[in-house]
Amino acid sequence: MTGVAGQAIWPGHNPLAAQLQALDGLGDPPFGVTAYPSFVQLPGRGPGADLLGRTLALLEGMPTELGLHGWKMAQHRGIDLEREQTFLAQDLEAISIAGAGYSGELTLGLIGPWTLAATLYLNTGDRILTDPGAVRELSQALSDAAQTHIAQVHERVPGATLTVQFDETLIGQVAAGVIPTFSGYSRIRSVTGITLVERLKPVIAASKAAGAQTVVHVGQAFSGIAPVVHAKADSFGMDFVPGASWNEPGWELIARALEKDMGLWANLPAPVFSRCSGPDLKQLIDLVMVGWSRIGIADKDLNKLIVAQSKAGARQAFQGGEDAISGSTETLMKVAEHLAERAAQ
Repeated sequence: MTGVAGQAIWPGHNPLAAQLQALDGLGDPPFGVTAYPSFVQLPGRGPGADLLGRTLALLEGMPTELGLHGWKMAQHRGIDLEREQTFLAQDLEAISIAGAGYSGELTLGLIGPWTLAATLYLNTGDRILTDPGAVRELSQALSDAAQTHIAQVHERVPGATLTVQFDETLIGQVAAGVIPTFSGYSRIRSVTGITLVERLKPVIAASKAAGAQTVVHVGQAFSGIAPVVHAKADSFGMDFVPGASWNEPGWELIARALEKDMGLWANLPAPVFSRCSGPDLKQLIDLVMVGWSRIGIADKDLNKLIVAQSKAGARQAFQGGEDAISGSTETLMKVAEHLAERAAQ
């Protein structure tokens, strides 16, 4: 069934209030549309309260700390890790209260192994991505972390059907070999498709074994679709942006993945607004449907589509506050309703 996903990042410092609003905002989806509210993050509380901090808080035996250039591996537990884990504990308490008696879909977010390896630094200086052994260790730790997190949320919201969304928006850059080194004077060598799958697959398998569905978001990188398919994720996520040129090979990859019965999370930007007519729904619908129809995917396969906010769109709504998030959610539900109607025809 066609779906709509809720906003994951929320303003403020009160996780319970945000989680209640996140669940309530998708409490009455249109006919034919499944709602996927999020286990929210409140990054405004400080470093470690965002998706990266939540992921790092779950890495058993791999403590991290905040360095001059970002998050890096630490030799022992410290105040930064304690802060990350405190934020996570607060969020888990909030979902246990807000989700009492809840029955339905619920999405969790984590950073995927390749994006995490490209973001996190070794305690000796360069990115984890430069060390294949460290990447292997990180993949295993993330597999365990995913299982732990799924169990944490399932224990608190036993009626929820869980989906883990892995942010792998740097996988295309990792594959292309364009991630800069610590110095910035060179680039980290590209990673082969086989290796991409080898480190992603255990994380997906662990999440499925823990009872969750899996989706891997690859940003605008069509090159990320094949590794996600071979890693046996349930769904993949793509950013659909205005002004993008026609990419027939990329759309063929989308079509083949859908033929394998994978789901597609279509991450859409914030809509263009008119004072007279409100949000431009047609623009958002066309971002999906023009390529969908041109490559020859059947409308009935729109029941495999989940409409979501892109990272840029989510940040814009986050900066606009709760009213902006509410408006964004309403817009996405209208888009999903239109696509669900087309799927049913």
